[in-house]
Amino acid sequence: MTYYSRRIGHFGERLAQNYLKCRGYKIVETNVKTSYKEIDIIARQKDILVFIEVKTRTSLSFGRADEGIGYYKLQNLKKAIALYLSRNNIFNKKFRLDLIAIDINRSTKTAYLKHYKEII
Repeated sequence: MTYYSRRIGHFGERLAQNYLKCRGYKIVETNVKTSYKEIDIIARQKDILVFIEVKTRTSLSFGRADEGIGYYKLQNLKKAIALYLSRNNIFNKKFRLDLIAIDINRSTKTAYLKHYKEII
């Protein structure tokens, strides 16, 4: 991953965190690494633990941001969530996986954010 890609990714994650906070979510952790995948954001919404994958794109060369999560990425995220829950002794707790897709238009300097809930 290039320096530019990392910067864009971190920018998108900050936008997502601000979006979530404005909607009453409490950020629990960010950038949690497991052996399978990094979980971008873990938040709490009332009694639900929400795992959030953030995809940020600045061009359509590889499609829109919401097209950036495929079958294998979902499988790795499922494994990462299971590992996180196990490591933290979290049982019988409601949880879900969400996607926040952010498409940035560099020429107009605007970001379009879409929140997909319960993608699995």
